[in-house]
Amino acid sequence: MTRPLRSGNDHGVNPTQKKIASTPGAAASRNLGKLGDYLAIMRLDHSAKHVFILPGVVLAYLLRGQVVHVHPTPIALGMLTAGCIASANYVINEWLDRESDKDHPTKYKRAAVQRELSGNIIWLQWAGLTALGLLSAMLANKVMLLVAMVFGLQGIVYNVRPMRTKDKPYLDVISESINNPLRLMIGWAMIDSGTLPPSSIILSYWCGGAFLMAAKRLSEYREIVGAHGKELLVRYRASFSGYTESSLNVSCFTYGLFSSFFLAVFLIKYRIEYLLLMPIVTVLFAQYLGLAMKPGSSAQSPEKLYHEYGLMATIAALAITFVVATFVNMPILSQLARQQFIEIR
Repeated sequence: MTRPLRSGNDHGVNPTQKKIASTPGAAASRNLGKLGDYLAIMRLDHSAKHVFILPGVVLAYLLRGQVVHVHPTPIALGMLTAGCIASANYVINEWLDRESDKDHPTKYKRAAVQRELSGNIIWLQWAGLTALGLLSAMLANKVMLLVAMVFGLQGIVYNVRPMRTKDKPYLDVISESINNPLRLMIGWAMIDSGTLPPSSIILSYWCGGAFLMAAKRLSEYREIVGAHGKELLVRYRASFSGYTESSLNVSCFTYGLFSSFFLAVFLIKYRIEYLLLMPIVTVLFAQYLGLAMKPGSSAQSPEKLYHEYGLMATIAALAITFVVATFVNMPILSQLARQQFIEIR
């Protein structure tokens, strides 16, 4: 069961709770943050998102494995880099959103909302995680360090005023989804320290991430507006003032098309057999958009998507098809890249 959103008049708040909160020192002693709370805002349970690193590793090995030497050290350092920078971004995200999160039906449970945390400790925690992530990247290679710097900067641009792109419609999705190609590049840098992935796959990853973020917002919009109205939704996140259900649907469709387009460009250029992946990718986009339409959708908590067995089955089919297309040559598919005309006589 979810908690009702708060209104400006605190409807639904128990009078006894009000009395306790108004007692000097009571709230501070009751909600004093502990070590577990500071660990909680690092959101280590979101580590599943680092699965987006794996395609970078695989593609770099397949495309560059003949000209580079693979070592385990950059792989370990890359995972540490991704984990530390992502957690640093989550720390400032949860801290700076603690007031608006009070108006969300589930995020009100977050430690920064429920506990009295120290701002000095929070910023020290952010600085320490960022420093450790950058140090790990520096020890790995220059490409990793460059990507890690952009990854850390994204967290600042997205969360910290005056930029705080998360409050701006469309820019919030575009800026947050850059984490997708950054994870791809971290995986690539684990294998090849001298290049970046092709621009086509970077753009496909970016647009694919934008699709996921827009679908998440669509799910939140449908559920929260339907139950509590748009005013409270905007109070939770300002960017929703520029969205409608229709515009979010259209943006999902647009990001999905762009992602598929750039992916097709990459597949045709680097291995024609990979075109077999496109029908499954299309089904995957459709499944996810359908998932975002459901009440209480997992699209609002991507780290829990492994519970969606239909989606996981499609991803498994995609992985199997990728392996087959990697090792089995299919010359007949090369005809798709040639100019041909259907003659009628």
